Amino acid sequence: MSVDIAGRSASEISADLRARIERGELRPGDALPPVRQLAADLGVNRNTVVAAYRQLAQAGLVVARGRGGTRVADPRAVAQEGYAPDTVLRDVGTGNPDPARIPDYASALARSSRPVLYGEPVVDPDLEAWARGWMTDELPQGDVRITVTSGASDAIERLLAAALQRDDAIALEDPCFLSAMHTVRTGGYRAVPVPVDAAGMTPDGLRAALAAGVRAVICTPRAHNPTGASLTAERAAELRAVLADHPYVLVIEDDHFSLLSRVPLHSVIGPGQRRWARIRSVSKFLGPDLCLALTASDAETADRLAVRLTPGTTWVSHILQRLALTLLTDEGVRADIADAARHYAARNAAFARLLGDRGIPVPVGDGLNLWVPLPAPAAEVREDLMRRGWLVRGGEHFQLSPDDPGEHLRLTVHDLDDDAARQLADDIAAAVRARGGRDRSGRIGG
Repeated sequence: MSVDIAGRSASEISADLRARIERGELRPGDALPPVRQLAADLGVNRNTVVAAYRQLAQAGLVVARGRGGTRVADPRAVAQEGYAPDTVLRDVGTGNPDPARIPDYASALARSSRPVLYGEPVVDPDLEAWARGWMTDELPQGDVRITVTSGASDAIERLLAAALQRDDAIALEDPCFLSAMHTVRTGGYRAVPVPVDAAGMTPDGLRAALAAGVRAVICTPRAHNPTGASLTAERAAELRAVLADHPYVLVIEDDHFSLLSRVPLHSVIGPGQRRWARIRSVSKFLGPDLCLALTASDAETADRLAVRLTPGTTWVSHILQRLALTLLTDEGVRADIADAARHYAARNAAFARLLGDRGIPVPVGDGLNLWVPLPAPAAEVREDLMRRGWLVRGGEHFQLSPDDPGEHLRLTVHDLDDDAARQLADDIAAAVRARGGRDRSGRIGG
């Protein structure tokens, strides 16, 4: 560093660094001096510098990256799901469900309404009773509690805030779901990447994250976003075995695709896990605007969560809770959800075949999207597709590891008709071919 840091106490050192960050002398990504070096330069104890850096981390101004040192935090927002505003391009990077396959609320809402007053239970009793049958398969026996939040991201934010402090480390899948990445970053936590392969989160990666001191683990058991990977029974058993040595780490299982999933659930929550939560949002099949998720958890975790869900202020509307219950227990709606699941799977498989026929093999997982590995630089392919009229989502948005090139596209193609799907596949192949990309057999893409 070219700037001279001043201070004798932890508060003085952190105040000096904070002022330099605010004045722009230190910019996002800049490395702070190693602790030992700064302590020697200032003539203070090493622990004084450690405490100063911790104060800055807790304020969200710096990020500790282990061997990568401590760096000034980047305040830029994480990319979010959804349509790109004001684009004239055909957007195939939205991550959205098909609006035509979201149930009509009108008749269900008429059957769901009654006045609710202060002091009533935060969770609708009928929804809670139904959720116990839906949420608790493969979970530890005992006092399982049901909580309702305003979506999965709200549940994760509240769970982490109730159990962790700023700068605590959290194990996240890499590549990672955008909303989880955003929640961890804005909460001031440190993300520790755990690689994901075709069977989901890897045991070696989880073991390394736990050895690095993570205090929470967020795992997607099926339809991992963006890759579509789902845990096999064998992989889930391996992950449970790794977690068994860390019973007090908070394990959050985000089963976001649930009723739409084409594969069985294999849980990472073992019988000896003391702190755990399983979250199921309804956004993929009842619509994001319903803003509701159910969480099953151990009693202590539920009690901590309940403190942050106060009747009359931060509870979830009982109108929404009863509407969700009315829809979820309607045989016609459940049939429509099953039909939507078949539709998403069929359209993704069909598009993967189109790309495979053009020399770009694509594994088909579960979920709304396809994770397309490219034999050419993704950023260049994405730019080429923009010139051809397509807006796609690059894999680098989902990568936690800064050294990963992110040579993937994440595509949402389930609402393309056959002609549009063939055109997109042709354009991807042409963009790859223009950059000399080759598939694994050595053929030129396209």
